[in-house]
Amino acid sequence: ATRYLPASTFKIPHTLFALDAGVVKDEFQVFTWDGEQRQVEAWNRDQNLRSSMRHSVVWVYQLLARGIGWERERAYLENVRYGNADPSGGLETFWLDGGLCISAFEQVAFLQKLYRNELPFAVEHQRLVKDILIVEAGRDWILRAKTGWQARSEPNVGWWVGWVERPEGPVFFALNIDLPHKGADTPKREAIARGVLQSIGALPAE
Repeated sequence: ATRYLPASTFKIPHTLFALDAGVVKDEFQVFTWDGEQRQVEAWNRDQNLRSSMRHSVVWVYQLLARGIGWERERAYLENVRYGNADPSGGLETFWLDGGLCISAFEQVAFLQKLYRNELPFAVEHQRLVKDILIVEAGRDWILRAKTGWQARSEPNVGWWVGWVERPEGPVFFALNIDLPHKGADTPKREAIARGVLQSIGALPAE
């Protein structure tokens, strides 16, 4: 029930905001790299929505935030009741080290609405976001998920949120863990959650 900064898990609603605001048209629109060398090599090239979600490209979503603007960001947050809906702390960083916080329970509630196309956005936009969230799939299951890393404040917190679609119905999850060793601990987010999902039969055993 404790709220933490969503970090890059916020890319899920943020993509919906950007599509609704017309800041991005579709998954094919190209965001041209500005030539600045960043720490993550995958960020140092042109991007689209799919690559930006897969590689958690911060500069693309900061570009989208500038296009959306603070007033619309605040209105969207309040409209979908996302966590505490607080975009204070800077237009380009409020989800990274600002005022926005959300709990694991609230993450799951948001994802359940997205799964059912019940968020206040066009159904085609909700379907697009679900499509770019696909991590992997098998014959009778699909894993849609997003990582997050609250890296700009102590203690560091790691997220992995999403759901597994199966014939008998979806299994939703939201994990947050302390990352005392920072980046060295980030692989544990997926490892722990996958272990739990496998233990209850939501994901196949390795």
